[in-house]
Amino acid sequence: MRIACAQMLSGADPVANLELVTDYTERAAAQGAALVVFPEAAMCRFGVPLGPVAEPLDGPWANGVRAVAARTGITVVAGMFTPAEDGRVTNTLLAVGPQTDTHYHKVHLYDAFGFTESRTVAPGFEPVVIDVEGVGVGLSTCYDIRFPALYTELADRGARLIAVCASWGAGPGKVSQWELLARARALDSTSYVAAVGQADPGMPADSSGAPTGVGHSVVVSPWGEVVATAGASPQLLVCDIDLDTVADARRTLAVLSNRAAFLQVGKAESPG
Repeated sequence: MRIACAQMLSGADPVANLELVTDYTERAAAQGAALVVFPEAAMCRFGVPLGPVAEPLDGPWANGVRAVAARTGITVVAGMFTPAEDGRVTNTLLAVGPQTDTHYHKVHLYDAFGFTESRTVAPGFEPVVIDVEGVGVGLSTCYDIRFPALYTELADRGARLIAVCASWGAGPGKVSQWELLARARALDSTSYVAAVGQADPGMPADSSGAPTGVGHSVVVSPWGEVVATAGASPQLLVCDIDLDTVADARRTLAVLSNRAAFLQVGKAESPG
C-alpha cells in the first residue's frame, strides 16, 4: 500500500489552506498513493481564535476536501475544527474517500507544557477506524500519541495502520519525543504508524504557547523501525508499506493477544 504524508504549513486562512490540501492531494494521487494524511489543524493553524473559523462537517471547507478526494479517487485525512455544543470547538479529523466519509474528534486534549487546549476545545470520546482499500486505518491526533491504550484499542478494532495527525509543540527534546512516541505506539499496537506533523514555521511560538509544528513526520513499521522520515520544512513524504509485516509482527510479537489473554484470566479469577 502506498501512502502519503502531507507535511504542510497551515496559515490562518482556511481558504488558502484548502488550496494547499488540494495541491498535496493531487500530487499524492499522481504518485499512486491510496491515502494522504494531513496534520492536525490543516484547516487553520493554532494561535488564533478558533471559534470564528470552525465549520460544520458539511460546510464549505469539508466539502472542498470531499471534492478533491472524489476527483482524485484517494482517501484524505485532514485536521479541521467544528463547532461544539457548549460553545467551544472540536479538534476534528475529517476522513473522506472512495469507501469512507466520517470523522474523529480528538480524545486527549493538550493541557500540557503551558497550553490549555480544553479551554477552547471540547473532547471527543470514540475511537475511529476507517477502511482504505480493505485496510483498517486508525485515526488519532497529536497529544493522543502519549496514551498507549488508544492505539491498542484501534488495533483491536481492526487497524493495521494508525495515522497520527499533529501540530507538535516545539521545545527542548520535543522532536526526539515525537519520534520515540511514534515508534513506541507502533510496537504497542504492532501496526504501522504514520505520524504527520505541521511543518516548522521557523519562528518562536507566540505568548499563548500554541503548538505550531516542528515537522519531522515519520512512518514507522510494526517492529518500531523508521520506514521514512521528513525534515522540518513542508514536504510530501510518499512511501510504500508492506501490510504482511503487520501479520508477521502480530504472530511473532504477540503483545495484543497476550494482553487479551491476561485480561480474560484476570476477569475470570475476579471474585464475584
